[in-house]
Amino acid sequence: MVTVIIEKKKYTYEDYLKTPDDKRYELINGELLMTPSPIPKHQQISGKLEFMLRKFITENNLGEVFDAPCDVYLDNENVVQPDILFISQDRLGIIGEKNIQGAPDLAIEIISENSVYRDMVQKKRLYASFGVKEYWIVLPKEEEIEVYVLKDNTYQLYDTYRNTGILESPSLKGLKIVLKEIF
Repeated sequence: MVTVIIEKKKYTYEDYLKTPDDKRYELINGELLMTPSPIPKHQQISGKLEFMLRKFITENNLGEVFDAPCDVYLDNENVVQPDILFISQDRLGIIGEKNIQGAPDLAIEIISENSVYRDMVQKKRLYASFGVKEYWIVLPKEEEIEVYVLKDNTYQLYDTYRNTGILESPSLKGLKIVLKEIF
């Protein structure tokens, strides 16, 4: 009996650059993944969270905040678009003309119906392996935000903040986000 093994094509950054402009894609471990547009609730949460984070970062001159779509080039087989990301003042050099060239200090993903596995498993592993220091997973239905910190190349749950709580970032000292204002 003959066994036929079909290898999946590994895509690269060059392939990623050829994707159509009218659709969003991410490249994770050489796999090209289309990302549908977020629903309005997702965008409401994203806008409010980004506004509060940007206000704090700007007032304290801590760095730069970006939101999707903004390419984060991790390597030739990994290009992602976190919903929101932060780059600290001392690492602003990774901001390139066409993309962010390296791991941000903070990545925030807002879970959508079709992004659960990608955000909670694939990107969580990817961000940890590339050294993203802090990772927030926003769960709109549960009205929660899980905050993870990087320790020994894996994420440890720092805290889960619920809709009536006040989120405090372990790396952005002094940041306080009232979650009922987000959800």
